[in-house]
Amino acid sequence: MLHFAVESAWTLIAERSTDINHPNAKVGEQQGSGVRDIPTWFGGKTMIVAAAPDASYALTEYGNDLYSAGYQSWDMSNPANPVFMDQLAVPGQILSDPAHQKAYLGNPRAGNRTSWMGARMSLFIPTPVEEGGKYGYAAMGGLGFYVVDISNPAQMKVVSHLEFEPSVAGTEGDYIDVSQVKQTGLVYFSGYPLNEECFEPYKDVHIIDVSDPAQPKKVGVLPRPVPPKEAAFTDFCQRRGSFGPKRTGAYTQPGIGRQGILPYNFYNAGLQVFDVSDPQQPAIAAYFVPPFKEDDVASYAMGNLSHSVYVEYDRNLFWLFTNHGIYVLSSPVLGQPSFAPPKQAWPPRPASVRDSQ
Repeated sequence: MLHFAVESAWTLIAERSTDINHPNAKVGEQQGSGVRDIPTWFGGKTMIVAAAPDASYALTEYGNDLYSAGYQSWDMSNPANPVFMDQLAVPGQILSDPAHQKAYLGNPRAGNRTSWMGARMSLFIPTPVEEGGKYGYAAMGGLGFYVVDISNPAQMKVVSHLEFEPSVAGTEGDYIDVSQVKQTGLVYFSGYPLNEECFEPYKDVHIIDVSDPAQPKKVGVLPRPVPPKEAAFTDFCQRRGSFGPKRTGAYTQPGIGRQGILPYNFYNAGLQVFDVSDPQQPAIAAYFVPPFKEDDVASYAMGNLSHSVYVEYDRNLFWLFTNHGIYVLSSPVLGQPSFAPPKQAWPPRPASVRDSQ
């Protein structure tokens, strides 16, 4: 289900079901997954979400999830009346389709009862369609990495695909950083751990060259974080909790990104800031590893020590969100921090909106 509200009053102005085949079905009769994680919407006409419209999107292995989600595009020209435009599936998602079944059975993960298949997040889009953006990038779990043509959101098209060796358990393809792609032609593709204490293979952050969208190429991986020498353990697997990459922030954060810098939250390894100014020799330029605080956190939440990072690139501040609180961090990697109010509102607002506030 999609819900839309006015910011100042939080008044519901519209709602839509992602069950596109039965848009008027009552609650309890709707099919499909609903929207997964964060929609991609820059405030213009086009919004894209990850969603499975019905129970036929069922070719997956992960036992706690019923769906292999694809992508839906919605026309948000009038936020009070969102209009469905298109549903995109990639080969190997639809149970009732022989071609999809064949593609799925050709995947080495088929039958392992472990791998997450399909999308968990929306398309990763460096440039909005309304500003001339043509491509979105898809992290489809065990189905791999896709380049998608979004120039006509009503007819999204797969451009190319990359497969990766199985890394069972966890999510093998969840997130794609696109902050560097305009300058370098590179995106960064990763999954994340779902198990604690490394009871699954380490999830690499893969570097992919998409300068030719029709032929993406694997370039390498980011280095695996290691504890400082003074730590009581030699590998983060020896520390409690999950260990692996999550995300580099949000597309809503001021400045979106900074060339050459990738700040990943790494669960029990805290914040790991990568210097990717030389993609052939990426390195960890800064880190902050928070403590575990047993007295402040329920035992069932202890494993996810740090779960997200938000970066104010306009004020040179990292905000690291953990299971016991929020840390505000600075580093020479970003530059001198500013604690004064931001000079400009983010996201930018049209003059008509500013005048009304």
